[in-house]
Amino acid sequence: MVVCAVAVFGWHVINQAGYAPGSRVGYDLGLAGAVMMLVLFVYPLRKHLRWLRTAGPLREWLNLHMMLGICGPLLILFHSRFHIGSINAAVAMISMLIVAGSGIIGRFIYTRVHHTLHGRKLAAKELRTALAESLAAIQGGKALPLEANSALERYEAKVNRQAAGAAGRMMKFFTIGWQRRRVAREIHRALGREAGVRRLAAQIDEYLLGLQRVAQFAVYERLFSLWHVLHIPLVALLVVSAVYHVIAVHMY
Repeated sequence: MVVCAVAVFGWHVINQAGYAPGSRVGYDLGLAGAVMMLVLFVYPLRKHLRWLRTAGPLREWLNLHMMLGICGPLLILFHSRFHIGSINAAVAMISMLIVAGSGIIGRFIYTRVHHTLHGRKLAAKELRTALAESLAAIQGGKALPLEANSALERYEAKVNRQAAGAAGRMMKFFTIGWQRRRVAREIHRALGREAGVRRLAAQIDEYLLGLQRVAQFAVYERLFSLWHVLHIPLVALLVVSAVYHVIAVHMY
């Protein structure tokens, strides 16, 4: 809702007569976006500075970090009217968009290695334990049809099978989701359309999705580590280019 409000406000402002990036309103719009992006740095400080660790729940800081990471660049885009007028502005704009895109990608990977968006880090062992309990609840003392059970066991075997080499692991990472959907269709056909089956099918779908997460967990964990390594220099590039852009605008 906040992002939508910022988008509507920005679109309204830039369509007013006489608007320009260098006008008073345009300047204030760029300043607001820059301040938002500056406040983003409080989140990593909140995690590492001892005197800030009691300043509210970390999940609320992460919420604020993500919201400002979208609204700040959005205001900067409106400030420029989606036009780039100089080389230093182009570098600053491209750096900003890359960092914002990197943040969105990081958020997606984060949810694959944590219980929730704000939760603690998962462990593959925890996932397997939870899935075993889920399967026991699904069965509920009632055996699945032979065809459905066979398809389920085949998929479990694929998840547990260790792929050989990096290429094999990446192939498994990219194909395990397609295989899950195929197995789910097989199980749905085997279950048929009897009364009460829909809930059972939904539980099995959730269980299959959990198995897929187990199979992909290690790769997502590695990607999250690499993302941290790449995100920091991108942020540094953004800061340098933005500072240079502000200095150039005020000097010339």
